[in-house]
Amino acid sequence: MDILKITAALSNKTRLDIMHWLKNPEANFSPHVLVQGFEMGVCVGKIHEKTGLSQSTTSFYLSILQDAGLLTATKIGKWIYYKRNQIAIDEYLNHLSNEI
Repeated sequence: MDILKITAALSNKTRLDIMHWLKNPEANFSPHVLVQGFEMGVCVGKIHEKTGLSQSTTSFYLSILQDAGLLTATKIGKWIYYKRNQIAIDEYLNHLSNEI
């Protein structure tokens, strides 16, 4: 786990918002037509709509969060679904709690 990479990924308001939204996707997103529920995550298109940013900026932000280990991605057909990597988040929070 790269603590500095994770901290840097969370240092942007929109990226932090994305993590917050994905914590409770049922309350923050409408389900995708092709996938029932949110067990696979949230479609990148839905995240893009909610950010209000360009598609390329939203994708860049998602890649930063994924590269830091905070998100996992699943591709289904032409769609990519993102969800939180709760194990990595818990390890990060535990590390901060023990070290700071």
